[in-house]
Amino acid sequence: MHFRTLEVWRLAAALTVMMWHFLRYAPPGHEAASNALYRLMPLMEMFFMISGFLIMLRYADTLMTEPGSFRRFIVRRLARLYPLYLATLLFFCVVALALHFGWVQSQQPERYAWTALPANLMLVQAWGLTDNLTFNYVSWTLSAEWFCYLALPVIVLAYRRHGMWGLAVVAASAVTVLEFAVMLGWIPFPSWLEANTWGAYRAFADFALGAMVAVAVRDSRLTLSSHLPGWLVFALAIAAMATQQNAYVIVLLLAAATFLAALAERNNPDGALYLKPLHPLGRVSFGIYMIHPVIETLLLALVWRKLVEPLEVVGFYTFWLVPAVTVLVVAMASDRYFEGPVSQYLNARLGAEKPKVARQRIASAAPRPQRLQN
Repeated sequence: MHFRTLEVWRLAAALTVMMWHFLRYAPPGHEAASNALYRLMPLMEMFFMISGFLIMLRYADTLMTEPGSFRRFIVRRLARLYPLYLATLLFFCVVALALHFGWVQSQQPERYAWTALPANLMLVQAWGLTDNLTFNYVSWTLSAEWFCYLALPVIVLAYRRHGMWGLAVVAASAVTVLEFAVMLGWIPFPSWLEANTWGAYRAFADFALGAMVAVAVRDSRLTLSSHLPGWLVFALAIAAMATQQNAYVIVLLLAAATFLAALAERNNPDGALYLKPLHPLGRVSFGIYMIHPVIETLLLALVWRKLVEPLEVVGFYTFWLVPAVTVLVVAMASDRYFEGPVSQYLNARLGAEKPKVARQRIASAAPRPQRLQN
């Protein structure tokens, strides 16, 4: 089933992060807008949460029950995500070479430390193995996702053996360990919800919470068909971010919004058809997120900062539409002409035939069994 509301929320998170990064090149006076967008960064928790929700619905019934199912899952995830990731990483390796030879300069030379390249190649840079965000700095989220994919059997087995309580124990245990790690100084951030170089463990907690929401939606007997409650709770979560409320309150509001939105779409999928025009952009949220630092480097760090801004022929807030639109166009082209074909090729070569779709019975609001059926 296609959850259009969640797709749009994930798109909103990617666009928010992109515009916040672009504001770093704005002239003095942008600080208020930049601070306002920064307060919305907890949307990244929703990004991981939705990922856990979708993965749990699709793979929990077949993972590790059908022969080779986990291998197929890992191969398909890598085939889908790694090619674009590697392409952006190689771009920033070229930038690092330009810095090395003195052709360009950077205010953050540590971002291009060659010692961090092996961790980036292996997608482990967000596992606490690097001190700074390096190369394509937003890729820490993909490293965190990769950790969640590898740890997915923990979540699935906990649910199969102990139901929803098993998932709750996994999520609560992850949060407890994170809190102790911050308190003891092992994770060098004021809060685990702000961790990025240690983002794998932060993401796992959100991922497990998303898996709980997936099971709750699938098994719920509620007949909610209105999409309004989900949007209202999502708006409350945004308001809580904007007013800097307690982080746990924000996370719980995001989880509640995800539950209500997905439940309404399960019961009334036609109620979200008005979001269908956004699907071409929603499906490339990952591309928008991964590509925007490349376009930022080319069109803002070089074209804007070196050529356009000194001429004073156009204002920043007019020019920044150029990189924004460019990101969207490049992301859609990448999905169609690069990511999709390469993913199909890799899946075919590596023998990762398409797994059977889990029999979720998600389209009905009838009572659900307590466990996912094999």
